[in-house]
Amino acid sequence: MKPATKFAIGAAVIVSAVTLLIVEGVRQTGTYFLTPTQLVERVRDDTTFHDVGLKVSAKVVRGSISRDVASRQIDFRISDGTAEFPVRYVGLVPDTFTDANDIDVVVEGKYGRDGVFHAVDVIAKCGSRYEAVWEEPAGTLTRR
Repeated sequence: MKPATKFAIGAAVIVSAVTLLIVEGVRQTGTYFLTPTQLVERVRDDTTFHDVGLKVSAKVVRGSISRDVASRQIDFRISDGTAEFPVRYVGLVPDTFTDANDIDVVVEGKYGRDGVFHAVDVIAKCGSRYEAVWEEPAGTLTRR
């Protein structure tokens, strides 16, 4: 067998092995990214979907945040305007996670058979632009 043929076969085997490892790694660690409506429909159609790790993007329902400071448990509801369900998370959340405004969040975890999404991570999205409030310092003269 010619050296060029051996090299081509060896390269093909290596490329195939690397491709297989990448595809298998992504398949095993990948998480689904859904809206609340999509999640509710999937769970209704497939009850085994409760055991799948996934991400859900939605808005926090205003006034639904409840905190237990001692255990660091936070309960809140998320919605996409159509479907809504409760989320339970134990841990710290960003300072932007408040009831004061509409919060876009991505929660990662599993949708339990109890109807509660048990999050292992909560990410509060920030606005695309930060606009500072401009205030004139006291005693500043303004030209007209």
